[in-house]
Amino acid sequence: MPSSVANESQFRFQSSRSSRQSSCSNRSEPGATTPTSDVVDKALAELQLQSSSKTEILAATVHKPQRSGWQIKPSTLSLNTHNRIRNIVESLKIKPNPEKPMIPLSIGDPTIFGNLKAADETMKAVLHSVESGKYNGYAHTQGHEAARKAVAKYSAHQRPDGEIDPMEVVLCSGCSSALEYCILALADRGQNVLVPRPGFCLYHTLAEGLDIEVRYYDLLPDQQWRADLVQLESLIDENTAALLINNPSNPCGSVFDEKHLRQLIAICERHYLPIIADEIYEHFVFPGSKHLAVSSLTKEVPVLSCGGLTKRFLVPGWRMGWIIVHDRKERLVDALVGLRNMCGRILGSNTLIQGALPEILAKTPQSYFDGVVDVLHANATLAYKMLKQVRGLNPLMPNGAMYMMIGVDIERFPAFKDDTHFVQELVNEQSVFCLPGNCFEYPGYVRIVLTVPKAMIEEACSRITEFCDRHFKKDTRAFIEHGLLDEEDLAFELSWEQNLY
Repeated sequence: MPSSVANESQFRFQSSRSSRQSSCSNRSEPGATTPTSDVVDKALAELQLQSSSKTEILAATVHKPQRSGWQIKPSTLSLNTHNRIRNIVESLKIKPNPEKPMIPLSIGDPTIFGNLKAADETMKAVLHSVESGKYNGYAHTQGHEAARKAVAKYSAHQRPDGEIDPMEVVLCSGCSSALEYCILALADRGQNVLVPRPGFCLYHTLAEGLDIEVRYYDLLPDQQWRADLVQLESLIDENTAALLINNPSNPCGSVFDEKHLRQLIAICERHYLPIIADEIYEHFVFPGSKHLAVSSLTKEVPVLSCGGLTKRFLVPGWRMGWIIVHDRKERLVDALVGLRNMCGRILGSNTLIQGALPEILAKTPQSYFDGVVDVLHANATLAYKMLKQVRGLNPLMPNGAMYMMIGVDIERFPAFKDDTHFVQELVNEQSVFCLPGNCFEYPGYVRIVLTVPKAMIEEACSRITEFCDRHFKKDTRAFIEHGLLDEEDLAFELSWEQNLY
């Protein structure tokens, strides 16, 4: 028996024995006093009162309403949490054409097709982390210091002076977790955040379950998806907690220039708004464009920049993201207490990847990154050239990220109710799956991914062309009104189009 337990037992034993001896000696000691009747009566009264209280508590418990059966209810948070993409996709009535292999241009995972793989240096870094045996336990909830130092050095371009303190870095379980921490640290129930439209639907998913209102500011397709500044500013009120900027953009593939970023910063200065910067695609920028971190352009407006390994290093399943706090005027002091508290919710991110992070960030060569961007840019150029020739479609050439938005003139496709119906029938006829603009709060468009092999994107665009040619309807009435077509020609056109079906 351990000595501490033995001593404790011996102490209890001696105390008990001393108590009994004392009791006996008191009873037998000459001249000892006996309790008076008043003392006895008082003690009995107290016992009776205690007994009555216990009876009342027991009675209340007995008469408390009891469950009559299993009545397990979901939480309000869970019921109010929705993934818009999943909801829309699951509502589609899809039966792909069995004669054509499926081409999913809807999946935002760059590894799914096997043509884009993580660099050997990235893979070896994780192997070294595992073999070291140092990273099997918990880390500091903000992340291992060595990993945070590596991220601070890797992200030095986000500051004009290149100086980021490791304590300003928070490691998270993917960039989506980083975004959640930022939203929940800055916004409370009943407040609102401003997010782009079209935009990544996860912003809405993260906020709505907690009764944080999402207000959409419009991106303008005819202005390279720049924000509508007047409309954006009109959304701001005393309950606006933050402006969220996604640059480069999912789903638009746009990259904001310095002038536009400064315009957004000016709005935030006027209204004392912090910025949440979703910059997960910051290194996916095509030739002719340049990404600037919004934090590099301001000292006045605090910025929480979200990034990670996910896309640039082609390892989305490793779930390694981070937040970098840019608060040079110390305006986020109270909010940062909440942000650090958020880190304790899951006790930190994957420690094996944290252990590999310094090597991953330092040793993965620039030539690898350049090769990935070359593939994305080539696919974007190919898809744009092919789809630009298709009647009824208006592809918008992206400047970065890994997506392209394509406008659909749905009036020229009367067989379809909207972009969602268009996508459904494209799958059923051609086995090509795009995401409808409705997934991004922007009907009238579809989004395709650019991470597929070249042959696959070429085949997909050929099928889309065939589908559109089949369903496109000319505006023949307009030709008649302008004297370019007579009634006889119209009858021939209608007869020819009917024969297509």
